[in-house]
This record gives sequence, C-alpha cells and structure tokens, in this order.
Amino acid sequence: MTIATIANPTVKAAIDALQNGNRQEWAALFEPDAELFDDGHPRSLDSFTRDALGHERFVSIDRVRNHSLELIGHFHSDKWGEFRTYFKFQLSPSGRIRRLDIGLADPPGRNTSYARAK
Repeated sequence: MTIATIANPTVKAAIDALQNGNRQEWAALFEPDAELFDDGHPRSLDSFTRDALGHERFVSIDRVRNHSLELIGHFHSDKWGEFRTYFKFQLSPSGRIRRLDIGLADPPGRNTSYARAK
C-alpha cells in the first residue's frame, strides 16, 4: 500500500509531513493540547516532532483501517533501525489531531491486534 490509500485528509497530510520531514506542516495538524502516547506511555509531542521528523518515516504501509485513522507498516528510524509500527489517530471535531498513539506493532511477548497485519 501507499500513502495514496489513506482516505482521511488529516491523516494523509500528517503522514506526508512525516515522510518529508516537514515539522511545520506536521505541527499545524495538531490541536494545541494534543497528546502523544508511545507504546502506551505519555510522550512530549514537541520532542517527538523535533527528534523524529527528518529522521523517521514509513518504509511501507501495510494496513490502513478504521476510516484511515489506524496505520500499520514498516518504519525506519535513523536511531533505532527498522521495525513494524502502528500509528493510531484520534481527531477533534474540527478535524485536527487531538491524540496520536504510536508503538511497536510486534512487541516482544505481547499479542495485540496491531501485530496481525500482514
């Protein structure tokens, strides 16, 4: 699958910004009080934006579901290498991102519904 298969315009714009390392476009898609959770743990969205954009990206998107609010794919990080990950978006009524959950799609020792995308 490609980014073109993402039907939700906010999610598509977020993934485009991530892929292109565009911090300004990425940040503009989030509510001011948006939350980020990484493997279930709260994380600073500002720190993620600064550290990840330009250094992390999807290599492939293997599954798009829940009206394009949930993505699973192979991910590349300059720091951590390649792994399967999920991004799960929650949008506000205005269509901006109010919460983003990210994490390993195949966590060791844990069987999740995200881990079954092949």
